[in-house]
Amino acid sequence: MDAGDIRRLATLEDRHWWFGERRAILARWLRQLRRCGTAPGTALDIGAAAGGNTRVLRAAGWRPIALEYSADGAAIARERGLTVIRGDATNLPCGSRTLDLVAAFDVLEHIEDDYLAAAEIRRVLRPGGILLVTVPADMRLWSAHDVGSHHFRRYDRASLHRVVSKAGLHVEQLWNWNVLLRPVVAMTRKRASGNELTMMPRPVNAALRSVVVAERYLPVRRAPGVSLMLLARRS
Repeated sequence: MDAGDIRRLATLEDRHWWFGERRAILARWLRQLRRCGTAPGTALDIGAAAGGNTRVLRAAGWRPIALEYSADGAAIARERGLTVIRGDATNLPCGSRTLDLVAAFDVLEHIEDDYLAAAEIRRVLRPGGILLVTVPADMRLWSAHDVGSHHFRRYDRASLHRVVSKAGLHVEQLWNWNVLLRPVVAMTRKRASGNELTMMPRPVNAALRSVVVAERYLPVRRAPGVSLMLLARRS
C-alpha cells in the first residue's frame, strides 16, 4: 500500500462499511477468546496502517503494538496515540515467544513469500498464542484493484490453510466473509482501473454495511466470498 492509499485509509476507515464491519468481527473474535479463557496480553497488529484494528485491540484490554512498514502509516498511527514500530513482516522486530496474539488483516497477499511471514509469526508467538488473519479470496476475482493494491495473490481455503499450517500453526477456524456482496464486487471489479479505496454516499455506505452485517446471522460461511478469515494457534 503506497503513501496515498494509507492517507485515504486514515480518512475512510472510521466510516467505510468494509472497515467498520471488519473491526466489528475483530472485536467479536476478542470477546470469544476471552470467554474461552484467553486473557488479554501483548498483541502485534501487522500492517497496521492508520491503526484502526490496533485501537480495537486496545479497547478490548490488550497491549497492542502497531507494526507498519511505511513511514507514512507509522506516522499516522503515532498521531492517533498508538505504540508503533516499523518493520517487515518477514523479519519481525520482536523476540521469540514474546507475543500472545498477532493480527494480520489483509497483509499476507502483499508479501511475495507469504510462508516466511507465517513462519515469523509462529516464532514470535508464545505457545498457545493466537493468530488472526484476513485475506482477499478467490483468484477469479482478480482485477486491476488487486494490481493497484500491490497484491501477489488472492487465496482459496486450501492455499490459506496450507501456508499457515506449513509454518507450524494449528488452524482452528477458517471461513468466507463478504459472501452476500460477492456478485456486486465481481461486477464492479471488472470495471476497476486501480485501487477502489473510496468513500461513497452515506445511504449507499449504510446499505452495504447492513448487507454485510446480515452475514452474522446467516449460514453462509462456506459459500464463496470476497475475503477469507482464519484463526490459528501455536501449540
